[in-house]
Amino acid sequence: MTEVEALLRELAPQVLAILVRRHEQFAACEDAVQEALLDAAVQWPREGVPDNPRAWLVTVASRRLIDLVRSEHARRRREESAGAAEPADAHTVAGPGEEPAGDQDDTLTLLFLCCHPALSPPSQLALTLRAVGGLTTAQVAGAFLVPEATMAQRISRAKQRIKAAGARFEPPPEGERAERLRVVLHVLYLIFNEGYTATAGPQLHRDELTGEAIRLARAVHRLLPDDGEVAGLLALMLLTEARRPARTGPDGRLVPLAEQDRGLWDRRLVAEGVELVSKALSTAPLGPYQVQAAIAAVHDEAPSAAETDWPQILALYRVLSGLDDNPVVELNHAVAEAMVHGPRAGLDRLDRLAADGRLKDHHRPAAVRAHLLELAGDHAGAADAYREAARLTASAPERDYLEARAAGVTSPGDAGRGMA
Repeated sequence: MTEVEALLRELAPQVLAILVRRHEQFAACEDAVQEALLDAAVQWPREGVPDNPRAWLVTVASRRLIDLVRSEHARRRREESAGAAEPADAHTVAGPGEEPAGDQDDTLTLLFLCCHPALSPPSQLALTLRAVGGLTTAQVAGAFLVPEATMAQRISRAKQRIKAAGARFEPPPEGERAERLRVVLHVLYLIFNEGYTATAGPQLHRDELTGEAIRLARAVHRLLPDDGEVAGLLALMLLTEARRPARTGPDGRLVPLAEQDRGLWDRRLVAEGVELVSKALSTAPLGPYQVQAAIAAVHDEAPSAAETDWPQILALYRVLSGLDDNPVVELNHAVAEAMVHGPRAGLDRLDRLAADGRLKDHHRPAAVRAHLLELAGDHAGAADAYREAARLTASAPERDYLEARAAGVTSPGDAGRGMA
């Protein structure tokens, strides 16, 4: 990402928030901001970044919005009433370094709007990336491997639903704030996960999504520095992202956690993540993201796979299971159980998870079962489970890895490699 692109991503939600707060027309404001971002992407590399880039974007976007409003009202013969309704500060450009009152909380308010409960989770993801992340519709479509026209329709319907729900650009009522924040954090978590391990396609990682999720999590943490779960989510992302350089080989092959070259891990991100989660655990009420971050920290601080403190990880998973009834948590809990009490104990937990059916047709239970069967010495069963997992995944790197494990598992010397 170029310097200009990074700056535009940072400014996009601030500019959109200013316009929506002034005009309360989310769809029109979002279109106007996207046009301003495109203008900047063309002009700034050629002519230089303005002294006050945010004010430049606000001015250009405001003019685009006014043009849109006037065009619409011209059809209805209401140009004069549209001009009278225009805010007095619509063309005001802030001075260098000047921050208009109220802008500081706008990014979080915008996230609340994009994650409105009237929207489906896919729409929340798409609208957050487009409106708050500053990605174009084509970029969002590419990230989720759908045609641009399909994503454009999804985003358009999301805007219409927000309008139909009567949502306003304001923080949620105090009684709804905690639940709405939980949804915001979950959306950022999903964006990061999709970037870290893409559910489909030829690539294991989608760097633009992990980078955007971390950037937005940092923004929320700046606004809510004392919220333990916000800090926990950011820490979890950093501690997980720290391992990314070692997750694939030079040929793009997936490298499981136990085999990764820990010298390639980003120790700066590890240190930042450990500091964040340590502070949150000592100062804030306990929450699921903090516990997940603590688990990630135990992995990242182990000098080698063999020196991982699995009893501590198992204890943390027991705490996490009490906080979050999540099948993926239970899946990882089964692995920890196996590493402490043996593969049969993990397989027993996996059987209980399979009985509730929440991960039916997902490849991960089959992959974990294969790994535990391999540890137990059941090579034929492991090979079958690896092949089943390969059949179920839509990710080419994961499928290649699983097929390779199925082919090699009959060799006793290959047992115990572990999952990524």
